[in-house]
Amino acid sequence: QVQIAESGGGLVQAGDSLRLSCAASGGNVKYYHMAWFRQAPGKEREFVAAVRWNGRSTDQADSGKGRFTIYRDNAKNAIYMKKLSLKTEDTAVYYCAVGRQTGSLRTNSYLYWGQGTQVTVSS
Repeated sequence: QVQIAESGGGLVQAGDSLRLSCAASGGNVKYYHMAWFRQAPGKEREFVAAVRWNGRSTDQADSGKGRFTIYRDNAKNAIYMKKLSLKTEDTAVYYCAVGRQTGSLRTNSYLYWGQGTQVTVSS
């Protein structure tokens, strides 16, 4: 059973940078797509960014374009998301997801999910 663990969240100020990490254990996820979703208080979980298993293709929601960069390290069974110029509206619990679905990476059709890491951006 693959287990997912996120880290790197915290309390930061608007304009700061942060790097989230997601590590998979209990199995090799080299051939799995990996993604970040987030859920803000009172809102539904939404797609943030994803990277395909080979690392050559990524997808990203408009909210993070130009500010967030997603990348993976298959040797470490991990993905990362570097976030620049954080805004208060980026405040949310960020979840890492792993899956092997075909087609869009923006759906919730991932097999494994982490417990989430809280990111709070103050003004």
